Amino acid sequence: MKRPILALTAIATLCAAQAQAEEMKMAVTTSFENSGLADVLLPAIKSDLDIDLQLLVVGTGQAIELGTNGDVDAVLVHARAAEEAFVASGNGTHRREIMYNDFVLIGPETDPAGTAQAETAAGALQAIAAEEAEFVSRGDDSGTHKAELGLWAAAELDPASFGPWYKAVGAGMGAALNTASGLNAYILADRASWLNFGNKGDLALLFAGDPALFNQYAYIPVSPEAHPGVRNDLAMKLEGWLVSDAAKDLIEAYEIGGEPLFVFNATAE
Repeated sequence: MKRPILALTAIATLCAAQAQAEEMKMAVTTSFENSGLADVLLPAIKSDLDIDLQLLVVGTGQAIELGTNGDVDAVLVHARAAEEAFVASGNGTHRREIMYNDFVLIGPETDPAGTAQAETAAGALQAIAAEEAEFVSRGDDSGTHKAELGLWAAAELDPASFGPWYKAVGAGMGAALNTASGLNAYILADRASWLNFGNKGDLALLFAGDPALFNQYAYIPVSPEAHPGVRNDLAMKLEGWLVSDAAKDLIEAYEIGGEPLFVFNATAE
């Protein structure tokens, strides 16, 4: 029995529409991926923009390197000084702030270093160093690692001088949290990754709220002048969506246990 021509036409139209989705590559931080927000945003991006967004999940340093090499069309990262240097080098067109959360100090519920009583994040790290309590560092040139090093500097301490209690693991946020859980050690994490982390063990959130722990995420299209092969048209299309009310609603509605993970702060240009 022959299929109706109308049905065949509909099938062909559907297949053609599916084939028209264009691929774009974006390097993102492991903390963004570990937060679970990508699982919310990517289907909406596909539905609204017809873009298949391929994520390369790495630390901020590696993400910017991928952009510098022209291997991705855009980056979404969280280390302002590195972002501004990337744009100044001519490899990124501009920096657009999208959302923020904060870094938090995680550690054993018993808190042997007494970090919960500290007045500042730097003070909490000084207490850990004085106790020589085990501390897990990302050690991977990520935005979180850069923030951690900045806090040690504010505490007037140099991790290069630390003993075996300081463990630089060279891993992403999820893997580093798993190591800290296994060792019952202190670690600096972004709040979103911590809330979405399922292997907390005896760890707890011990210190937060210092303005020094502010964690801004920014979007940067890779420059088509420096890298003619990048899809700047798609990168700009995605930027328009990321600063839209549609993205705002999804980002601000994303919660775990009733607690929001990100605050949308993109502004219209």
